[in-house]
Amino acid sequence: MDEEPKTLLITITGKDRPGVTAAIFATLAAAGVEVLDIEQIVLRRRLVLGVLVAAPRDWKRLRTAVEQTAAGLDMQVEVERGQGDNKPRRFGRSHVTVIGAPLKASAMSAIAGRIADAGANIDRMERMARYPVTAIDLAISGVEPEVLRPLLAAEAASQGLDIAVQPANLLRRSMRLIVMDVDSTLIQGEVIEMLAAHAGCEREVAEVTERAMAGELDFEESLRSRVALLEGVPASAIDEVYDAIELAPGARTLVRVLRRLGYRFAIVSGGFSQITDRLAAELGIHYSRANELEIVDGVLTGRVVGEVVDRAGKARALREFAADIGVPVEATIAIGDGANDLDMLNAAGLGIAYNAKPLVRSAADASVNVPYLDTILYVLGITREEIEAADAEAGIVTPAPPV
Repeated sequence: MDEEPKTLLITITGKDRPGVTAAIFATLAAAGVEVLDIEQIVLRRRLVLGVLVAAPRDWKRLRTAVEQTAAGLDMQVEVERGQGDNKPRRFGRSHVTVIGAPLKASAMSAIAGRIADAGANIDRMERMARYPVTAIDLAISGVEPEVLRPLLAAEAASQGLDIAVQPANLLRRSMRLIVMDVDSTLIQGEVIEMLAAHAGCEREVAEVTERAMAGELDFEESLRSRVALLEGVPASAIDEVYDAIELAPGARTLVRVLRRLGYRFAIVSGGFSQITDRLAAELGIHYSRANELEIVDGVLTGRVVGEVVDRAGKARALREFAADIGVPVEATIAIGDGANDLDMLNAAGLGIAYNAKPLVRSAADASVNVPYLDTILYVLGITREEIEAADAEAGIVTPAPPV
């Protein structure tokens, strides 16, 4: 106990109000100490302030001064003697985003337990959103992300949570390319089934679509067989289908927010360009690739024109768009729900399964199973408060969360 400490960790807790942090640092300034690290959070008006300083020669005098300042502020303080300087965080740094609706304490306990079992440490936690989902970002160190990801994915599935594990590197802050599937991802429902309703074969087409998305059928073969059933449908049905399309909740917010940050967007679909090109123009999406329905004399022929955009074609499109923009494939994010999205999800730097089939969820880097596409913003480190503040500046009013 007589050994002189090299550092002091000062932790202040209590009711937050203006002037607390200023008063503490005024006391530290009077002692002329060097600040090595600072972390502060305010949780429900409760302040937790941690300051690591180089210990002065008369460190006990500083401890007494800090305790007196804290008492005058009606705050609690703890001064711990440290050894050594503020070391850099350990290897294996990653961001783990946990999403729940609701997020239960038992689920967080299970996730924290798996992190500890892996030998990793939770260095910091931050809330990204509280409505309409609760999203928490955990800064983790000690285990490489590729080791942590399968462990947490299995636990998240057991707990009914969504989870994403990403390396803590500069890519998370860089301009990226987002490549999205369309049917049942960007939009609700399947366009081919909506067209099939005009031919009186919606149920038959829906059954084939379900099997194809689950990976039970070859996509190209299933597409051609379904399109053949559309023979004779008037081309005007495409306009009716487009007018009836409903975007996924949060789709406009996702595109709007990330475009502000310089992101580029692409949609790649096993559906039809007569729909996707119009969606891209409406939403401000930079690239669009899909199959083209053949139309002769104002009627669908039951065939597609040119090469089919299948599972391999989607991954190829992602690489081509990335090359055209000039970003590495590691800086791409793919979002999809079906088996024909798997190659695209695997090719991307971050593959996100959105309300996906079990086969797809198990293969993706991250899984989002709540019906809000803009939840992906939290995975990218953007908070709900930042989104709402930016929208307010642009005159866009967002619904108030429940109290």
